[in-house]
Amino acid sequence: MSATSLALSNLRAIVILIVLGFHSVTAYLGSLPSEPHRFDAAPYDWQAFPIIDSQRWFGFDLFCAWNDVCLMSLMFFLSGLFVWPSLVRKQGFTFLTDRLLRLGVPMIPAILVLMPIAVYPVYLVTASEPSLADYWRQFLALPFWPCGPQWFLWQLLILNIVAVALFKLYPHWGDRLGALAASSRTDPRRFLTILLLASAVAYVPLALIYSPWAWFQFSAFGFQWSRPLHYTVYFLAGAAVGAHGLDRGLLASDGALVRRWPIALAAAIGGLALWMTPTAIIMESGNAGPLWLQVAASLGFVICCASGCMAVMAASIRFAVNRRAWLDSLSTHAYGLYLVHYPFVVWMQYALLNAPLPALAKAAIVFAVTLALSWSMVAALSNVPFGARLVGGEPRKRAKA
Repeated sequence: MSATSLALSNLRAIVILIVLGFHSVTAYLGSLPSEPHRFDAAPYDWQAFPIIDSQRWFGFDLFCAWNDVCLMSLMFFLSGLFVWPSLVRKQGFTFLTDRLLRLGVPMIPAILVLMPIAVYPVYLVTASEPSLADYWRQFLALPFWPCGPQWFLWQLLILNIVAVALFKLYPHWGDRLGALAASSRTDPRRFLTILLLASAVAYVPLALIYSPWAWFQFSAFGFQWSRPLHYTVYFLAGAAVGAHGLDRGLLASDGALVRRWPIALAAAIGGLALWMTPTAIIMESGNAGPLWLQVAASLGFVICCASGCMAVMAASIRFAVNRRAWLDSLSTHAYGLYLVHYPFVVWMQYALLNAPLPALAKAAIVFAVTLALSWSMVAALSNVPFGARLVGGEPRKRAKA
């Protein structure tokens, strides 16, 4: 395994830890309202913040703000890295079948079984006379089926289907995209400029029309109005880097981006400030604000997202190049952890509501218990052939008699 491939494998483990950490702290943000959201009342804000605790820490707001901007875009970028090589190797039908089995099939139990379990504590918090029968009645009365974190898998599956359709219509689209990343090893400025411009065109108009926070929800399918095209840009950007070659392009271990990781980190901090400053002014005013301020916030989002993603990848390829058994295991089971972790998060936050502990302690407990239980559950499922298919692991080889 090359240094870049090993670093990206370790980065997958780091990203899933960040995902679990992000969800673990959402009950303890300083910006949350004082009262919990009712389960049966529109606009159903409990989808973003299922449990609201009285203990708060503003540092979690900063952590979640950065993750809200950068984390999902990074995940779409990383998902796109291996699309073109896999598509060329497997061809259209085999690739599509593999993606449907990999992404589509596990979503069925994750959404239909795990999500009703996950959101039951949301009902318990505000129900006057809670019962399973009443919960199920209110759940079925919702104008949608909660999908939780699985919205990412919906959009990723759609993008993979689009990739197959493009392959059928224009078999060399990946090579054309890869040419955009051809010079990024020695000079990434051209590639990053194209990424920024494409992201701005994809994101800014939709953010101005729908607002950066508005969601579309139909049945179990949901997305933020302002971001589908933005995520598409990052998915295709990842595909371009992967098509050119991981070890000879933007993410090469001896490339300019990795060697200049301190500059990338400084740019990420500056980009976060460019987004947070106008966004904070808009949120504090309680209205949309003037058009110029909305444009500034939207452009700040674009810059913050690109600089943050580049900084994380540059630092990972520079430093996360040592092989560790726990990182290998976490990377192997990262997809399964993403599928199963959410019920553990919400139930642990609910269990700690009345605990006399500060926000930092509660968040640490939620994260530790969620990681331990999710990891154990996925490892156990990986020992069963059908379970391994669902969570993306490899069934343990059994010794022959």
